[in-house]
Amino acid sequence: MRDVLPVLGRWYAAGAPFGLATVVGVSRSAPRDPGAAMAVGPDDEVVGSVSGGCVEGAVFELAREVAADGEARLETFGYSDEDAFAVGLTCGGEITLLVRPVTPELDPAFGEVAASVEAGEPVTVATVTGGPARRGATLAVWPDRVAGGLGTEGLDVAVTADARGELALGATGLRHYGPEGQRREDAVEVFLQSFAPPPRLLVFGAIDYAASVARIGVFLGYRVTVCDARPVFATARRFPEEAEVVVEWPHRYLAGADTDDRTVICVLTHDPKFDVPLLTEALRRPAAYIGAMGSRRTHEDRAARLREAGLTEAELSRLRSPVGLDLGARTPEEVAVSVAAEIVALRWGGSGAPLTATRGAVHPPRPPADPAR
Repeated sequence: MRDVLPVLGRWYAAGAPFGLATVVGVSRSAPRDPGAAMAVGPDDEVVGSVSGGCVEGAVFELAREVAADGEARLETFGYSDEDAFAVGLTCGGEITLLVRPVTPELDPAFGEVAASVEAGEPVTVATVTGGPARRGATLAVWPDRVAGGLGTEGLDVAVTADARGELALGATGLRHYGPEGQRREDAVEVFLQSFAPPPRLLVFGAIDYAASVARIGVFLGYRVTVCDARPVFATARRFPEEAEVVVEWPHRYLAGADTDDRTVICVLTHDPKFDVPLLTEALRRPAAYIGAMGSRRTHEDRAARLREAGLTEAELSRLRSPVGLDLGARTPEEVAVSVAAEIVALRWGGSGAPLTATRGAVHPPRPPADPAR
């Protein structure tokens, strides 16, 4: 959804009705996660994807229909053993889609939501998918305000509270309520889609490898910052234009930076005068991934220096070093793929093994959220 919102924002601003299909439920080996979106707008222009190509033709027709008749629909697609030519997912999974019309009259907050997402302002959109409330009704929830409504004051109050909780976790999923927001009832189904600011990728050491890691980080949707104390290397022209380039001692910059449980930290300096104070700071703060470049000998020397600096074995266990998966990488671009592969595997619980050597679902279910977070 984040990727297609700029186009949808332009359609919305022009007052052009469009049909928006959003994945609200998945099972087994479904190809896309909840929140994936596809829209059909003016002149049958299509943006986005909900299945990687399996059911896009059918969804195209549905989106055109709802844009024309103004009625939201809930549709489920799965694999059909009985009819190989039926519209379905050949991967064997199942997806449920909410396909709804979007116009300024039906969704007066959509433009504000699109602007917030583009600006990196956190917002959650709650949409009714089933029950006595109007299917397709939306409520936009920011940390400090709301817009729209789901039909009753009690339902809006309950959903607003939950939406802010989901926003703090960056979570997306279905919730159930009574018609007035009762917690122990399930008459109304609501899809909560959180648009938290993009996670950060902090790259330390402005070398050729850093430029490649920064490029792949931008491609994966991270907000990238490259930091180095040497101004001759930390120049904007050496890095993607989307990346922020900072000239500062790495540990000083990190000490003043905001990190959270989604932040990725890549230390590519492999110089003790930078590495030790930087990793001492990094390993004692929130982060999803902390990796450091260097040979195994460099790693052993670095680990010894970090122990001397007072780090515990538990803190050191967070360090991914040498950085990346074993792909046989040589060039900076190949090393960046290796690093990105390890980050993705750690994020989703992948093994890093070839899929031909594994069994089970190709697209495993999302790891359960940590209730303590």
